[in-house]
Amino acid sequence: MPDRTGSQDASAPPGRPGPAAGSARDAASIWLRPALSGRGPAPAFDRERLADAGVRLADAEGLAAVTMRAVARSLGSAPASLYRYVTTREELLELMIDRAAGEVRFDGLGSGDWLDDLRTLAHRSREVQLRHPWLPEATASGSPLGPHTVAYLEHALAALAPVPVPARTKLEAVGVLQSVVGSLTRAERARRTDGGTLARWQRADREFLARTVAAGEHPHVAAAVTAAGGGVPQHGEDEAGAAAGEGEAGTAAGEGEAGTAAGAGDEDPAQIFDRIVTRVLSGLLGPEGRG
Repeated sequence: MPDRTGSQDASAPPGRPGPAAGSARDAASIWLRPALSGRGPAPAFDRERLADAGVRLADAEGLAAVTMRAVARSLGSAPASLYRYVTTREELLELMIDRAAGEVRFDGLGSGDWLDDLRTLAHRSREVQLRHPWLPEATASGSPLGPHTVAYLEHALAALAPVPVPARTKLEAVGVLQSVVGSLTRAERARRTDGGTLARWQRADREFLARTVAAGEHPHVAAAVTAAGGGVPQHGEDEAGAAAGEGEAGTAAGEGEAGTAAGAGDEDPAQIFDRIVTRVLSGLLGPEGRG
């Protein structure tokens, strides 16, 4: 079965039959199925041990290194032993994602200011994603729901409880927030590991834009650059601003490009992160949310 990165785990047993219909083991969500424990002479595992082993492997070698075979080997067992607990590599990733989500702290929330609380959650998510560089990639197509991710959602919605917008808007805002956090942390991580390449890109952007503006063919771009103090707009800030101003339609672009601002100039990445998150949330929730 294809995993979240589009690859296929070669260690999965071919033609492995599914569980009997009508039982609890038939549930699509791993969290609704019984959590098995090992018995007999084979080594005993549980979901927590599998998740911990997968996280350690992904932290050390990247997400692509996480296969059923590799995780089993790290636990001193055979791949077949893991299939008592997870049926696919994708389910193993779900355990890992929820295990990482459990590191987000919720203390200090309930300030009475929804924007402050969501910013706090965003910064704590950023910390977790910087500790686990594989996490933004694993959740690029969406975060599967598990106990810890639902706890995060509960706290985010609690912060938004006083905001007079529809429930669907609140859910969409939380989803967009998670996507923007992932985009910005990916960019920040990339700058840390290859800052020279990013600096060259930014220098090339500045040179090209300065020449283009001087030609007088793009008056709106020239006006924006002038209003910004002569600096070159960074892609991430442009796109996140579009997301904040246009809501759901602008968000798709913001998620994909929200990046180079995380490494712009000498400004603290955490400050850039906070500014973009604030713009996006304020734009998505509109004047009603800010009132």
